[in-house]
Amino acid sequence: MNLSLINSVYKLVKNKSAVPRWIIFMLDLFICAFALFFAYLLRFNMDFDAVNKYGYIMQILIVTALNVIFFRVFRTYEGIIRLSSAREGVRCVSAVFFSSFVLLISIGISTIFNWAFLVPSSVLIIYFFTASFLIFAYRIWIKILYRISLKGKLTVENVLIFGKTINESLLKNAIESIADRQYKVVGFIADNENLWGKSIDNTKFYSFEAVKAIAEKYSVKFLFMVTDELDPEKKNKIVDYCLAKNISVRVIPGVQNWVDGQLQTSQLKNLKIEDLLNRPSIKLASEHVQDYLTGKRILITGAAGSIGGEIAKQLAEIKVEQLILCDNSETGLYELQYQLQQITSRRDNIIIRISDVRSRDIIQNIFEIYKPHIVFHAAAYKHVPLMEMHPCEAVKNNVLGTKIVADLSVIYGVERFVLISTDKAINPTNVMGASKRIAEMYIGELQTNLQQVQRSFSGNFIGDEKDLYPRKGNTKFITTRFGNVLGSNGSVIPRFQKQIDAGGPVTVTHPDVTRYFMTIPEACSLVLEAGTMGRGGEIFVFDMGEPVKIIDLAHKMIKLAGLIPNKDIRVEFTGLRPGEKLYEELVNKNEEAIPTHHKKIMISKVNKPELRTMISTIEQLVELAKKNNNLLVVKQMKMMVKEYKSKNSAYENLDTVEKNALISIFP
Repeated sequence: MNLSLINSVYKLVKNKSAVPRWIIFMLDLFICAFALFFAYLLRFNMDFDAVNKYGYIMQILIVTALNVIFFRVFRTYEGIIRLSSAREGVRCVSAVFFSSFVLLISIGISTIFNWAFLVPSSVLIIYFFTASFLIFAYRIWIKILYRISLKGKLTVENVLIFGKTINESLLKNAIESIADRQYKVVGFIADNENLWGKSIDNTKFYSFEAVKAIAEKYSVKFLFMVTDELDPEKKNKIVDYCLAKNISVRVIPGVQNWVDGQLQTSQLKNLKIEDLLNRPSIKLASEHVQDYLTGKRILITGAAGSIGGEIAKQLAEIKVEQLILCDNSETGLYELQYQLQQITSRRDNIIIRISDVRSRDIIQNIFEIYKPHIVFHAAAYKHVPLMEMHPCEAVKNNVLGTKIVADLSVIYGVERFVLISTDKAINPTNVMGASKRIAEMYIGELQTNLQQVQRSFSGNFIGDEKDLYPRKGNTKFITTRFGNVLGSNGSVIPRFQKQIDAGGPVTVTHPDVTRYFMTIPEACSLVLEAGTMGRGGEIFVFDMGEPVKIIDLAHKMIKLAGLIPNKDIRVEFTGLRPGEKLYEELVNKNEEAIPTHHKKIMISKVNKPELRTMISTIEQLVELAKKNNNLLVVKQMKMMVKEYKSKNSAYENLDTVEKNALISIFP
């Protein structure tokens, strides 16, 4: 009969049937009732007559009633038995403990009032340990049977663990206990040489060099990484090795994120390419930034974009007086507003304004109402191929929009104006880069000739407003140049990921194209840092490490997804897009890079045109753009930015035309 019961349980486990909760509940009650009866037998040396004298049946009913209460309180019946964890066992033992504790109190009360003991104390002690053991043990037994039932179906997959953690033993047990996989940890990779050769649970620590031999010896299939505290250079080194050997890399979440204290297969994620930047993450100073920005009214244009939105999120955690968020994207602002509501409880100081930087009246109204101290100008059209098709729109938004916001910053006495520019403004080969370079040139001239500008704008004040803004000539104009931002709207990383998820192909423009990359938080930290440290007139350039070949990036992302390039996922070359160049630059050959107090931030010094000439040519450029004359707009831009040479563009022929005079559209 016992053999038949075991076979029935084994078949149930093997078939992975989910046992109803009421069966688990009743089984736990039965085990506790049996444990009390067994405790009596053990206490009286298996003498049934002696046991009968104590009326144990009534006591079993009382104990069962107590267990019904505490099993429901601790919800011992909710777990899936074959996936039981230590935490679930603790819940069961706790329920038994509290029912025993109530009985112990009854013994104390009986002693005081000379009543008959409900349960003898010696029996109670035996009952507690017996019930705790049985109720915990049968869960472990079923879990073991379940693991045995999987052995014939699942292939054992050897894994390595890499990461700075003091929970190696916990990680090993969690990985090897994952229900629907048969993992075996064959080694830990350690940075600390004092650990090399030592072991935990018969699993040794190895150096990275030693692991290469271990990986081949045991045919390791997976590398599990705890990435939180690992240096990107070390991560790249070992990940490159693993990908070359077709070892899949997975990321383990923090212990606090495990489900009910147990690691699940669904929680083992692919390593993100953002985790493999070819340089350590840069930590920019923040204390003095926060001190300066606290209590300020701050305007962000282009707030719904990747950079503007991240700046807003970082500022939402600082005690600014007001945060004025402007964009022409209704949906983008709505989403940003929702995200900020999750970050901060101070919602009354966040102002959302749907606006267009090309509309002077709307922007001036914002300046009049909120009187910002600091402006972060992130509004811009940034997609190179689209702007190559729409030069007039690029000028209206990137040049005219910047001019309007910058001019109003002077008129209304803004303390600091920070322009978000791009590395594509350096030796531009496209309309977008040239438009941003012109914007850089204009605000640079505003800084150089601020007193002259202030006088020329005096007529723009309304009524007696001139008396409200006495800070003439105090605006500091600052520019920051970025490379490509990982994960930003329309960037290559999300596009590659979508293509991989769809089964390919992954499209790369050219096998030799390279780009610099940085993360969104790093980019925004630079903006805030520059807005604080700038004295006015600087173009801050970020040391972005080594450029990355886009084809290598595509191959690595495919491999990180556990796939093989050009086998599982095809890689196709589509050719350079209009205005695109192979290599981006951080500093113009005619510019001088000057170091700052931060080793990763430099200042670019450039030669500037005269302000009067600058304003005149921008006015002509804007008038051409308003007439939607793309050809003349591009020609005018080439006149203004001498280093602007079109690449892979319909406007390349303009570079061969003699350009010895500015275009004039005025009679």
